[in-house]
Amino acid sequence: MTSSTDAGPTDQPTPESQPERRARPERPASERRVRPDRPRPEATTTGPRVRTGKPVRRKAEGQWALGYREPLNPNEQSKKDDNPLNVRARIENIYAKTGFDGIDKGDLRGRFRWWGLYTQREQGYDGTWTGDENIDLLEAKYFMMRIRCDAGALNLAQLRTLGGISTEFARDTADLSDRENVQYHWIEVENVPEIWKRIEAVGLKTTEACGDCPRVVLGSPLAGESLDEVIDPTPAIEEIVRRYIGKKEYSNLPRKFKTAISGQQDVVHEINDVAFVGVVHPEHGPGLDLWVGGGLSTNPMLAKRVGVWVPLDEVPDVWEAVVSVFRDYGYRRLRTKARLKFLIKDWGIEKFRQVLEDEYLKRKLIDGPAPEQPTKPIDHVGVQRLRNGLNAVGFSPIAGRVSGTVLTKVADAVERIGSDRVRFTPYQKLIVLDVPDDKVDALIDELEPLGLQARPSLWRRNLMACTGIEFCKLSFAETRKRSQALVPELEERLADLNAQLDVPITININGCPNSCARSQIADIGFKGQLVDDGTGNQVEGFQVHLGGSLGFDSAFGRKLRQHKVTTGELGDYIDRVVRNFVKQRSDGERFAQWAVRADEADLR
Repeated sequence: MTSSTDAGPTDQPTPESQPERRARPERPASERRVRPDRPRPEATTTGPRVRTGKPVRRKAEGQWALGYREPLNPNEQSKKDDNPLNVRARIENIYAKTGFDGIDKGDLRGRFRWWGLYTQREQGYDGTWTGDENIDLLEAKYFMMRIRCDAGALNLAQLRTLGGISTEFARDTADLSDRENVQYHWIEVENVPEIWKRIEAVGLKTTEACGDCPRVVLGSPLAGESLDEVIDPTPAIEEIVRRYIGKKEYSNLPRKFKTAISGQQDVVHEINDVAFVGVVHPEHGPGLDLWVGGGLSTNPMLAKRVGVWVPLDEVPDVWEAVVSVFRDYGYRRLRTKARLKFLIKDWGIEKFRQVLEDEYLKRKLIDGPAPEQPTKPIDHVGVQRLRNGLNAVGFSPIAGRVSGTVLTKVADAVERIGSDRVRFTPYQKLIVLDVPDDKVDALIDELEPLGLQARPSLWRRNLMACTGIEFCKLSFAETRKRSQALVPELEERLADLNAQLDVPITININGCPNSCARSQIADIGFKGQLVDDGTGNQVEGFQVHLGGSLGFDSAFGRKLRQHKVTTGELGDYIDRVVRNFVKQRSDGERFAQWAVRADEADLR
């Protein structure tokens, strides 16, 4: 049985197209008879039948599996015209020689993304210029480049290479994203081939770091060493990357496809297209629980449990099957409805599982239990004992902002303590593994002057931000750059409350509705937009979301009617609402719980 969204065009005539029927003359009642094989209907006590409107014919959604292979929007046409992975040859052989002005616009604004490249925002244009109508003005001749770091795992040779590229080609910029990637700015197309050469020499790449394809695989920064993980999924992550990333069979998806795989719940699995989370089956032992259909942006949806237990060695096959369902059945008509979450919403999880098993895996999956929900984010900041008897030390930069100089100095410090393993996290943090007991304090002291703290304040530890208007063409407001001043301000203003706060208060700052910094799932989330400053002027500001969370009580934040703050009011607003929370909370109550029940006046 197909859902309404699967139904394609029909050749059946509509009521308007049918010929008008000639009315029969009314026969006298005495001449009417009832056929013996057709019993007379019983009288009913219901009222007159309500005439319903004619059914609405829904447009085809461009699903390949239903035969709709002709592109229904310019993005789909571009991918059909030329597989985006092919653009690498043009970058290396043509554009790196002609420079920015020689780049075909179809490549520049589309296919470049499959190799981790977006044009960055031209300097000097505030949020009033944000919009597609100004793209020619907003598009600088420089690129953001995203380095793909699957599971956030790096060795020192890779970390040093990243630091060197930043200082030589990116004006010393380097940001840790909440997808465990490194992002550069000020990259010139002439230098891209040399950057690829250097990162690939140490086992890194930019392949499918952006675009309508499988992006970086989130993994636990403590995979294989955590005392709390159910299972180490590293072999499955490595196999997925080896088998499928950069393969043209999966490079043309309806939209981006995000993956998270961990033996514990430290990879925000509820907001990924597909996720595998460690769980113990009462009969089969350790394995992974499958989730699908999560995502934020303008139509946020939490992922749904499929209800199956997947053994470690079957994870790559199941992952491929999920991606294939999305490729073949995903909606391709409208970009705004092209994520997997919309298909899951329309189908329901039962139908999704049926299609996954019957059409793609050709076998049934094992029913499985749900993992136990955590009560707070697992960010791995601070010192933790590892299985190998050494320590992990997690450091918190402000909103992930570091630099090439910092990364190089971190590599030097890590080498001095005898380690070769560094990890990035889904919370814009940096973790050093394999630290001996007698070297922990020395490492913490050496990295703190670099802006990396292992014993950070609540505000430094729990604040995230996206790129913002400093470099992003989609943004309305400053975010990551603003955070560098906001965190010290909050540390000073709220110093008297720190002893009273035994729960984290997460603050996520996003420059636009796309929610790259997850504004809807923060205790205090800010979504960038233009707001009225009270005198009729449009200025940078934010819509406020309150009480969002993942884990124990996953939910999206509460929005108050017409509640907005300007960029300059961020510190005042956070100070005010946090103090109200401290005054009114009950014992053990978390901010998200309080925000749900609090009076609206105390949240403004």
